[in-house]
Amino acid sequence: MLILVNKPYQVLSQFSDSEGRATLADFVDVPEVYPAGRLDYDSEGLLLLTDDGKLQARISQPRSKIPKTYWAQVEGIAGEEQCNELLRGMHLKDGLAKALSAAPFEPPEDLWGRDPPIRYRASVADSWIAVTLAQGRNRQVRRMTAAVGLPTLRLIRYSIGPWSLDGLSPGESRRISNEEAWKAL
Repeated sequence: MLILVNKPYQVLSQFSDSEGRATLADFVDVPEVYPAGRLDYDSEGLLLLTDDGKLQARISQPRSKIPKTYWAQVEGIAGEEQCNELLRGMHLKDGLAKALSAAPFEPPEDLWGRDPPIRYRASVADSWIAVTLAQGRNRQVRRMTAAVGLPTLRLIRYSIGPWSLDGLSPGESRRISNEEAWKAL
């Protein structure tokens, strides 16, 4: 089975933690499923869990080049110039990072709030940008937006390949059979 989870902010992408932090076990009570990829503790959004090792590898291996779309609330006003830089790519410490797509956007009106909310500063504008990657290196979106002068304040992974957060509130999940998951790829 494939489980789509809307991982809340400050939840680990694992099922246990020796430090007592919130984990996937607080939201998913299904034995023998494992994350197909990771999502940082301070990021929110779509995380896929599966009991199929081959499906897990197909989704999480960089060579699969499955697109992942992120919504980043950034400090500053995201414009065409920054989006073009993300599309052209940049050299980070671990190599070239390049977006498949990048564009400013208005988040949906029903986007959930974050607890705690991001720090609001009247003197500093913020905006949203949607970034799609075929890669998925550690903190890549955050490092890329910072490199173009738009530090990320909040990061939500909206989709992985054909699956998205649509219809899932933070902490909620939806199950799909492995057969359906393989057909979707």
